[in-house]
Amino acid sequence: MKLKKSVLLILLSFAIISSCKNKEQAEVETLAKEVVVVIQSEKQSVEKVMKAYKDAIQNLTTKGTFELFTPDATVFEQGKVEGTYKDYIDHHLGPELGHFKSFTFSDYEINTTVNLPYAYTTENYLYTIVLKGDEVKGTQERTIESKGVATSILEKINGEWKIIHSHTSFKKINQ
Repeated sequence: MKLKKSVLLILLSFAIISSCKNKEQAEVETLAKEVVVVIQSEKQSVEKVMKAYKDAIQNLTTKGTFELFTPDATVFEQGKVEGTYKDYIDHHLGPELGHFKSFTFSDYEINTTVNLPYAYTTENYLYTIVLKGDEVKGTQERTIESKGVATSILEKINGEWKIIHSHTSFKKINQ
């Protein structure tokens, strides 16, 4: 009788342990699925920020872009430290946009990694700039085609993704 009780107790213990492991495994699997959904949602939010920036540049404006960057975000372009985003707009991109007739991206690809509270993006693209002609300077309209790459680091601050670091480079396509 003691042997039967011991065997029954052992079998019952195994059943309980197996049940707990299955429940824990199911909880872990459920949690993992929830994490994947959250990360996918965060990736979409990050990519929305990057798209807003790209769209503004294509529209030849900086309107609305300051909200995409932190005030102390650092910008690097083509091997040069541009300073903060405000510095970059005031002394480089802002004046440059005034000389463009159009700026279009094509073959655009983005790779986004989220590691909360940070995200990292790598963008690859072709871009075409049509420079305005200037009668006073005697220059004609011309087109520049280049292959570009950009890496950005974003931080989630108060529930919003903000660019804290941007680095772009390009090479001209043989024309």
